[in-house]
Formats: sequence, C-alpha cells, structure tokens
Amino acid sequence: MTILCVRFQPPPASEADLPHLLGMLEEFTPVVQALPPDGALADLRGAERYFGRDAVELASVIRVRSLALHGVDCVIGAGPGPMLARMALDDARPGRTHAVPGEPDAVARYLADKPVTALPGVGAATSRTLTDYGLDTLGRVAAAPLSTLQRLIGAKAGRELREKANGVDRGRVVPNAVSRSLATERPFGRDELNPDRHRRALLSAAEEIGARLRALEKVCRTLTLTVRYADRSATTRSRTLTEPTAHSPALTATAYALYEALGLQRARVRAIALRAEGLDSADRACHQLTFDPVDEKVRRIEEVADRARAKFGPRAVMPGGLGGAAA
Repeated sequence: MTILCVRFQPPPASEADLPHLLGMLEEFTPVVQALPPDGALADLRGAERYFGRDAVELASVIRVRSLALHGVDCVIGAGPGPMLARMALDDARPGRTHAVPGEPDAVARYLADKPVTALPGVGAATSRTLTDYGLDTLGRVAAAPLSTLQRLIGAKAGRELREKANGVDRGRVVPNAVSRSLATERPFGRDELNPDRHRRALLSAAEEIGARLRALEKVCRTLTLTVRYADRSATTRSRTLTEPTAHSPALTATAYALYEALGLQRARVRAIALRAEGLDSADRACHQLTFDPVDEKVRRIEEVADRARAKFGPRAVMPGGLGGAAA
C-alpha cells in the first residue's frame, strides 16, 4: 500500500485553509495532489523507504500531526493505487485507516461484492445500463466478456471499466493539481433551510467564478458543487460541461442542475461552494455557434459588465436576482 486518500474532518472552513493541511502532508512526501475542498492524495512510495514505515503507520502519524497542529481529524484510505485508495476512503472511519492489500487475490476479493457505483467514474446512467443486464457488482463486471461491456457502454469505456473491476489501477498522483481550479464559497450566517436562498448563493458563486475565469482568460471543463450541512458533513457532486466555458449563465445552469440532483428536502445547509476545474486557455476553447441572437446579446452584455466591474468594483453590475441583498 503506497497511496493514501485523506479527507479532513471537519472540512476546512475556507479554501484558504486547505494549503496549510497540504503543506503538512508534504512534510512526508512531495507527491501530493489536492482533492478540493477537503481532501488529498499522497504517494508514499519514497516516504515508506525514507521513514522505514509502511503507509498505514505513516497514516497514523499524519492523523496525529493534523490534530495537534490544525485541530483537524482525518479519514484515511490506503491502497496500491489512487483508485483503490479512494474506494478504501469510502469504507474508512475517523480514527482508523482502512487499507486495501496490494496482493491481486486480496484486491479481487475486496472488489467482488462492491456495487458498480462504488467505482470512481461510474455514474448513475452507466450504473443503470449495467444493472439492467445483471452486472450490478464489480465481481460480475470483472467476469463479463469484454465484448459485452463494450457493446453496452462503448469500446473505450468498456475496456477501462473491465480493467478497474479487475483491480487494474492506472491512475497516478499528480502534484499541484489544485492550481488548475478556481473555487468560491458562500457561507450562511445561520443554518439555512430555504431553497431560494440556496439558489441565490449558487447564482452569486457562479457569477463570481465566471468573472474570475474571464479575467484570467480561462475556461473550465468541469463544475463541482459542495454543500456543507449543519452536522459538518458534506456532499460533493461534479458535472462535465457540454463545452469548456467561462459564460456565467452556463455555469449557473449547471450549478442549479447539480443542486436539484441532490434532492435536498429541508436540509440545514451551512455553506455552498463551487469549484471550476480542468482550466484551459480561452484561446483554445471551442464555442458552438447558434442561430439564437439572445445568446450572443447576453455574451456582449457580459463583456460590458466585466469592464464595469473592473473599473467600479465587483458589485457595480450584478444579476437582478441578487439585487438588494448581500449574497
């Protein structure tokens, strides 16, 4: 076991706190990948040799240092690769490290009874397709013919799914991945039950993310929503955009869709955060042209609004839905 997947609990109060916790991990290994808003992957192959301890023993030291220096506990999963470490994290509990052994037979036994949704990257649509054909566990997926999986979900996706179901983990820890994202958070003064206020916070956050992306001449490929609750738990969901964009209405629509998909009913929400990931230069982005003049008009207005905000401040121009309130 050489990879740790760490989730900090309680989550950092803001994005600015996460680098301090990442710095603590970097005292053990320079190969640390941020998993905003509250986690990280750490490759301990060199650290195991340097400190003369295995990954589980180092995880105990990391937990103690996190508590002592930052007052933050850790939930930690360990495995021979990033995928298995992430899956181990889902089975971990505060105060204990859940480890997946590196032997192929042990990995196969660990995966066999897992539902297909336990595999990172398998969404609801893929899960429904597989389940309709009786492939509801990773053990059954691993035993299925490759041609069957490719016929159901596509050639590349079927090959990758079968490899993962058999414990083949080709992922790697990529240091400094946090630099390819932008995030903002909207905390509430008190635990908020009103969905309308949740949506106002989403609108405000999406507007800020869009303006920051355009100022940097960047676009994002993925939008991630994190909802923090009164009991300090959190739910995180991501969605890949139809096309890379920095267009605020597109970001807002995606944020609303992520929120609606959670199906929250009278949830006591403490904060809402949005993160734009997979940043790339706006010059290399493609934009699907339409015959709708309204879309082009909105984009021209957005450019004018950006210039006004740059000159007179971020609140010089804002959506009507945010008028008269500090969202």
